[in-house]
Amino acid sequence: MARDTVFIFTRAPSLGTVKRRLARDIGARAALRFHLATLHRLARALARERRFCTVLAVTPDGGRIAGLRGIARVAQGGGDLGARMARALRRARRAVVVGSDIPAAGAGDIHAAFRALGRADAVFGPAQDGGYWLVGFGPRRVARPFQRVRWSSEHTLADTLANFAARRVAFVRTLRDVDTAADLAATRRP
Repeated sequence: MARDTVFIFTRAPSLGTVKRRLARDIGARAALRFHLATLHRLARALARERRFCTVLAVTPDGGRIAGLRGIARVAQGGGDLGARMARALRRARRAVVVGSDIPAAGAGDIHAAFRALGRADAVFGPAQDGGYWLVGFGPRRVARPFQRVRWSSEHTLADTLANFAARRVAFVRTLRDVDTAADLAATRRP
């Protein structure tokens, strides 16, 4: 892919397989509804943009997502989250991966990430829980950007940044990803 590309990382929607930690708090059906609503809102908003290409990166491979016609799709493939993100990020000269569970994310955030890649080798959107909701790379890439990362922990961003010690790194705004009922409630507060 020659154009700037944003990959929306998502799980194919199926009852009991999406947002499992959230489902423990609010039930599997409510978690599935949240997943679908957030994914559809983000995908539609990004697909309207013409300054970058939007691609759904879906797991499991072959998983289907109804209602998002006209948006390119790729399989995430095997491996841990780092291996899957690295594979997607190699598909374009400048690429960004964004999670599908970030209610406040929008096209402006993706534009900001690509602008940041004009002066940095990598860009991150920190999450309030110590992880990140967005990661992007320009053409100068670290060989192993996600090695020794403790995924789904308060150390995720710090572990990843350790792999970028000699590189220029930029940040976009900090947002909240939704993993629990408390996260969901916090996104609904004014």
